Amino acid sequence: MLPGVRAGDRVVRQLTAAFGLLITLLLLVGAGSLATARMVDGLQSKIITQVQPVNRDNIRVRDQATAMHRAVRTYLLTGDRAALGVYGQMHDESFTTLAAARRIATGTAQRNLETQERQLREYTEIADQQAQATPGTADARRLTAEAARRFTAFDATSKQLEAQLNAEIRRLERQAQTFLDGGTVAIGVLLTLGGALALFAAVHTTRALTRPLQTTVQTLGRLASGEHSARAREEGPQEIKAVARSVNELADESDRLRGIEQERARLAELARVVGFRIREHLDLEQVLDAACAGIGEALEADHAFVFLTEEDSPHVGVARAWNTDRGLLPPQEEPIPSVPIEVVRDHYRRGTAWCLNDLPTALAEGAALPGAPGPYGKSGPPPKARAALRRLELVSALVVPVGVGEQPLGAVFLGRTRPDRPWRPVEIDIAESMAAGVGPSLHTARLYKKETHLVQELRALDQAKSDFLSTVSHELRTPLTSIVGYVELLTDDDTAALTPQQRRMLEVVDRNAHRLRALIEDLLTLSRIEAGTFRSARAQIDLCRLLVSAADAIRPSAEAASITVETSCPSRPVILEADSDQLDQVLMNLLSNAVKFTPRGGKIAVRAEVRGDEVILSVSDTGIGIPAAERDRLFQRFFRASNATEAAIPGTGLGLTIVGTIVANHGGVMEVQSEEGRGTTFIARLPVTASGAASPP
Repeated sequence: MLPGVRAGDRVVRQLTAAFGLLITLLLLVGAGSLATARMVDGLQSKIITQVQPVNRDNIRVRDQATAMHRAVRTYLLTGDRAALGVYGQMHDESFTTLAAARRIATGTAQRNLETQERQLREYTEIADQQAQATPGTADARRLTAEAARRFTAFDATSKQLEAQLNAEIRRLERQAQTFLDGGTVAIGVLLTLGGALALFAAVHTTRALTRPLQTTVQTLGRLASGEHSARAREEGPQEIKAVARSVNELADESDRLRGIEQERARLAELARVVGFRIREHLDLEQVLDAACAGIGEALEADHAFVFLTEEDSPHVGVARAWNTDRGLLPPQEEPIPSVPIEVVRDHYRRGTAWCLNDLPTALAEGAALPGAPGPYGKSGPPPKARAALRRLELVSALVVPVGVGEQPLGAVFLGRTRPDRPWRPVEIDIAESMAAGVGPSLHTARLYKKETHLVQELRALDQAKSDFLSTVSHELRTPLTSIVGYVELLTDDDTAALTPQQRRMLEVVDRNAHRLRALIEDLLTLSRIEAGTFRSARAQIDLCRLLVSAADAIRPSAEAASITVETSCPSRPVILEADSDQLDQVLMNLLSNAVKFTPRGGKIAVRAEVRGDEVILSVSDTGIGIPAAERDRLFQRFFRASNATEAAIPGTGLGLTIVGTIVANHGGVMEVQSEEGRGTTFIARLPVTASGAASPP
């Protein structure tokens, strides 16, 4: 105990009228200290409860908008629609964060946030159009440029606010420091003056008063310098104790707010990691596993359940269960019975989590669950559900709805069995944030599952079609061979004489039989291609000789249509490692198409030349050409150009498919150059052997 001062006494009771001036000075010291503490408290409270939260929300909105902008650009660059799930999530979260910031912002910050919201809405109007645009189109590029401009304006406004808020924080901190320094100086001056005036009366009393004040001032200085653990000793007169107590209360409140923020940051990081684990899966079962275990572990729940709606079902059952002792439970176990669909729908319409930290009391009373959605909030859960909750020994429960758009998909149920661990507001916020990402992931996984099933059915259908074509083609070959054989016998000179009309009829039969046989051969080749059994038997061949032979074979048909056929080859042989029959099929298909699509009086040119380590084989015509919009589909099976269909030119659309496959099997590539109404050139680039162009005849 300090000399001359009894614990708990006031200064006015320690000094007599002779120390009136000293008492006045000491009261001023106490009042100044208290005022300084209050001012510092107010300034720091403003920093902690207003300026810093607005600044954090401003940065968070910018990060969310940046993620949204990046997701849309990723979709337009790669075509990956999974990125739109991130865009949708960030779209909602960014406006939610903006609204939270505006609730606590004032003055210039409030106006800046209003500007940000307007700019962000202008940007999302374009971003929504980007999400509907087709990647790579001119419209997508135009929208991307406009979105970038609007996003840049929003980003600049956000950064301007960040700079203003940082400047405001520094100004308030300097002001607080100024108050502390000024208060310290003022207190020191007053104490010095009071000590000089009252030295003759109470030196020991002066010491008793100045010592606790100096300790408090030092504590304020340590707190202002960042030593958050510093605390003032509550000693001396009550006034000085009140000052020390105020300083300590301010430090305790700062520690509490700092702890909450650190916990929020820790949980937010866990939420980010869990969200990534959930989004990286497309399989529905894996998404459920990641969501249930990830959220349960991150929020330190004792039990976690994911309820999932089923199509046309009036109840929503547990799709996945997890607890701290066993981890993920087997699918057949259902610790909690299903709930009526109207409970889930009502909960999703509310859009907020439901929490109860005294579950045993509510279950024991057998009444309604306070604030619960649907009939549970009126009559409570059924006896079977109450028994299940008691069996799990749950003390507190947290339920968060899950869905996408207007469609509820279920809920995430988290329970704790420890009375000392109720659900805190920061944990509820993070749980809602995690659940917001579960809905789109579940929706995407369900769509993926349906699409996978549809693809399997389509593949089976396609295989059945291929098998049917192969079988029918084989069955048609035998009777067709007989028809061709008997036609040849009938037209043989040794057979009985035929009238000219009969001979013309047989020529028509023979010509159409050969066309039908070519079609059957194309179908069989296509079947082998689709079955993966199409092979090329390579040997050294002279491409020039093959080219001339094919041109000679097609020339009668061309001359009948008054079409000129020109050939061009190097003076020496062009030797390739290739399948002679297949390359002959390539040439005949291309030349047949050229004759078919070239009007009377036209010209066809077939050329071969060596360029470096490849052979260029081209077939050009002066025919009807191919529409520019349809050239990319030329080598698809059964595809025919629109102008050929309009002109009623016969064909199956298989020839170019077979040509493309044969060229690809030989390590080559096909190119098409065409202008509608001016003609077409098909170019096959084939690799030449090391001795190819120089090989002797």
